[in-house]
Amino acid sequence: MKITISKENYLKTIAEAESEGETVIAATLARWLKVSAPAVTMAIRRLKRDDLIRVAREGQITLTRSGRAIANRLLNRHHLIERMLTEIFGMEWYKVHDEAEQLEHAVSADFENKLRERLGDGGACPHGNRVGVDTPDDRRRRGLKPLDEAELEERLAVASVFERDRHLLEHLDRLNLRPGAAICITARSRKAITVDVDGRSVQIGRPAAERVWVRPMTSSTSR
Repeated sequence: MKITISKENYLKTIAEAESEGETVIAATLARWLKVSAPAVTMAIRRLKRDDLIRVAREGQITLTRSGRAIANRLLNRHHLIERMLTEIFGMEWYKVHDEAEQLEHAVSADFENKLRERLGDGGACPHGNRVGVDTPDDRRRRGLKPLDEAELEERLAVASVFERDRHLLEHLDRLNLRPGAAICITARSRKAITVDVDGRSVQIGRPAAERVWVRPMTSSTSR
């Protein structure tokens, strides 16, 4: 069975959508991958034929063991490439996701092993995200919460951000709301949250704040 780049993208996207707490159906894949409904229908048919996904009667799509193994391999490779681009080459953190999306299909197993030897396993990517599936429930169990749920005067550290939206990442970079940043909530409204970042007051809209995960600031929390 030939695993094409298209198949890899679909399988990884299913895992990524699961990691964001979404129930994956055909419309989810069309939205995430920005492709047409007929294209998704054809892809689902091929992936199901190859026993890489299962489709429930109500339309929910899940990965089989084989599909999960391929998705996990891509997620691990993507994670390593993002770390390589920032830790070795010094690329800006908000650019590396798009670069890794391209490079993850071209990297050989040997090169991947070299990256693992150099960078080590685990560790967060430049966006603060763990490798593999990490659902909202998983994050909440570790004491994290979305920024839009933060209370007034609460002191927090940015833990991670949603990395698939380049415009969001560039916006957060301009606000200095990067993983590790220490922040304090100074005002809240129905539409936006005002945050103190390094003595600078910035506003972030609620939709963007939902994509930023934070943890309580402690004396041991690093910048």
